[in-house]
Amino acid sequence: QVQLVEFGGGSVQPGGSLRLSCAASGFAFGSYSMNWYRQPPGQERVLLARISSDGGSIMLDDSVKGRFTVSRDNAKSTMYLQMNNLKPDDTAVYYCKVMVLRLPYFGQGTQVTVSS
Repeated sequence: QVQLVEFGGGSVQPGGSLRLSCAASGFAFGSYSMNWYRQPPGQERVLLARISSDGGSIMLDDSVKGRFTVSRDNAKSTMYLQMNNLKPDDTAVYYCKVMVLRLPYFGQGTQVTVSS
């Protein structure tokens, strides 16, 4: 079955960096676009980034452009989110998501906390 596992979250001071990973299994990873979402405390989950199946097309939300980059390694069935110059407003649970046969699959999420 489709499985997504995020890891790499943690606590960091403003201006710091983290790299999140999303390890995928149970589907042909290299054939699917992948997404990063985040859910700040008390708010809805929102789309943050999308990367095409071959990594050639990337969408980033305006709030993170210039600070975050998304990439993938199809040989490792893993997607990454490099987060630089983190701000307190980036505090959230970060999820990866894939649509397979028109069904959405999310991982369990990884917490990122940015605080001094």
